[in-house]
Amino acid sequence: MTAHSQTIFALASGALPAGVAVLRISGPAAFTMVNALVGDLPAPRQAALRTIRSADGAFLDRGLILVFPGPHSFTGEDCAELHLHGGRAVVTAVLNSLAGFSGARMAEAGEFSRRAFENGKMDLLEVEGLADLLAAETEMQRRLASEQASGHLSSLYDAWREKLIFARSMLEAELDFSDEGDIPGSVSNRIWNEVALLKQEVDKAIQDLRAGEIIRDGFKVALAGAPNAGKSSLMNALAQRDVAIVTPIAGTTRDVVRCELDIEGYKFELYDTAGLRETADVIEQEGIRRAIRTISDADLVLELTDMSAAVRGDPIAIDQPVIRVGTKLDVLTEARGSARDFDVCLSSVSGEGLDELRSRLLVAVRESTNVTSLAIPSRLRHAERLRSASAHLQSALQKEMSPLELRAEDLRLASMELSRMTGRIDTETLLGKIFSEFCVGK
Repeated sequence: MTAHSQTIFALASGALPAGVAVLRISGPAAFTMVNALVGDLPAPRQAALRTIRSADGAFLDRGLILVFPGPHSFTGEDCAELHLHGGRAVVTAVLNSLAGFSGARMAEAGEFSRRAFENGKMDLLEVEGLADLLAAETEMQRRLASEQASGHLSSLYDAWREKLIFARSMLEAELDFSDEGDIPGSVSNRIWNEVALLKQEVDKAIQDLRAGEIIRDGFKVALAGAPNAGKSSLMNALAQRDVAIVTPIAGTTRDVVRCELDIEGYKFELYDTAGLRETADVIEQEGIRRAIRTISDADLVLELTDMSAAVRGDPIAIDQPVIRVGTKLDVLTEARGSARDFDVCLSSVSGEGLDELRSRLLVAVRESTNVTSLAIPSRLRHAERLRSASAHLQSALQKEMSPLELRAEDLRLASMELSRMTGRIDTETLLGKIFSEFCVGK
């Protein structure tokens, strides 16, 4: 029995118990199974209240039933949904009844989406966008995922692919019909300017990848400074909860502590690092090594200095963008330095200056994600395919003295890379990896 000859089912809604639980069923026997449980089926795409019974006629629940005949369904197959009361016992009883039908089984992770892909209901970019949409926690993540899930990114790459197909057709015309009287010479020369412009668009998309990664995965901000500079206190103040341990003992933070923030729809990842100083403590030395590594990987570093300290350390040598933050404003005395030495002065205790710091964080993330459209790549897979396509286009443009056959082959290879973006051609291993990221029921 092939995979698509089997009917699959799963809980498609959230964790139980819940007010409502949705069971999704897809496959050739979907309607037969639901008919056996509830009797007459409602009209397609119209909800109807039905009593759900087991194979021996025992009452299980009363709920709403919906049916979606293929190909006009999410998977492209006959689909049905049972909207039940969301108790664990109710859902388990109905799932056990569904499992009793021949040729029916529980769905694997991402199997509904995979069937939708294989039946042409979605391409691979839309599938990845759907996965990101389900995982989105901030408004900007939602907007980025929606652009991809709705097909806008696919439309862009398909348009590029069509341009390459046209360019290749012009080359083929010159190669195959150059001896015909009605085929003008050097037809291919007309298309190289278009190919050059297309390469510029591809390269611009590659440049936008970092913005997509930041929106999707988060803007990494490292808190750095000497021991007792107020790093852990600032993280707790920004997170508005106790994330990091705070004590007056220098060297309390030995490892990197991470938390996530949502500021104006952007995801920020804050990293509280060990205080930077010379130490003989082996454990603290390892914490400092990890701190330095975290700082070097950050998109932005907040360099914290205790403005109330009698002696201040030297500024940290950092290659990343830096915001110099003066801390402990609430205990600052006039004899201890000037606020002009810092970009932001604040107190994690009183909250003074925190809003200004949040504003500066927003400016930094917006500068890093300054794109005209959110139809941009956001995954390493996208970058690899686009870089390969750009390399093939560059090769075609540089081979001015080469035979047209070689230049046409470069365009064909570039077109194949764009096809891999949308999943027109790809490996089974890649598909398995992508769909495994979904939850069961999607």
